[in-house]
Amino acid sequence: MKLSVVIPLYNEVKNIPPLLEEIFQALQPTGWPYEIVAVDDGSRDGTFELLQKELARFKYFRLVRFRKNFGQTAAMAAGFDQAAGEVIITMDGDLQNDPADIPRMVEKINEGFDIVSGWREKRKDPFLTRRLPSHLANKIISWVTGVKLHDYGCTLKAFKQEVAKHIRLYGEMHRFIPAIASWMGVDIAEIPVNHRPRKFGRSKYGLSRTIRVILDLITVKFLLTYSTRPIHVFGLWGIVSGFSGLALALILSLQRLFGGTPLSNRPILLLAILLIFIGVQFISIGLLGELQVRTYHESQNKPIYFIKEIVENGDPASGDR
Repeated sequence: MKLSVVIPLYNEVKNIPPLLEEIFQALQPTGWPYEIVAVDDGSRDGTFELLQKELARFKYFRLVRFRKNFGQTAAMAAGFDQAAGEVIITMDGDLQNDPADIPRMVEKINEGFDIVSGWREKRKDPFLTRRLPSHLANKIISWVTGVKLHDYGCTLKAFKQEVAKHIRLYGEMHRFIPAIASWMGVDIAEIPVNHRPRKFGRSKYGLSRTIRVILDLITVKFLLTYSTRPIHVFGLWGIVSGFSGLALALILSLQRLFGGTPLSNRPILLLAILLIFIGVQFISIGLLGELQVRTYHESQNKPIYFIKEIVENGDPASGDR
């Protein structure tokens, strides 16, 4: 199987026939073997029933149906799990992504990149409620994660199978996939793609997601930087807090012992004690985190590194060097 096209769908019954037709028209001339992996995310408008009829005309397809609406991140994760292609394409089911861009993304993957992300350079969305918040979010995400992309929110992306299969998604982290995958040492490219206005249905996104994006970004930053060494973040703040409290306590003790300064009416004494206790708590949290990280990696045999390739010369059995 050369190519897998993963499409999360939620109440997109009117968009399905033209979308599948456009995918067929875009990929048929290439001659690549491909499959459609459609994930029905608990739709209530007949999406699943229509998918059953429409996908029958494709040689390879997988139709996944959720018991309820779990969200786009869960649908993407299910699509990755079910996809069998060497290259996996993800795209929205609302016709705003253009299937005609898929061949260009695959060609970019063939140049040696592990992930190719779409950039909706000319978005057809309202400015104040969609484009402006998205622009600001992309700037912040690029700065925090260190992975510079113009458009994290574009679902149209291409992945090598070995990268997609090792990505674990939770919450609403599908928009952070390039940043999450960056810790594997992947090569990421970004190309402009066509973006079209929505014709049918209504958008599932809005300003209400801003807070959730911020919280997920904090999680992603922690996972990228400290997921295997939590003591480095909690211990650092613990040491700063603890030593600050000890320094204040030492100064106050010297003032009391040698200067006769009363401490009963000085709130700074309580601050010193508080800082010492906070320092102990932070270090304790860091140590507990270290224990959990080791339990997590060892119990699931989860690797802490990913090998891109191994080059060997000669027959290992012959002992040649």
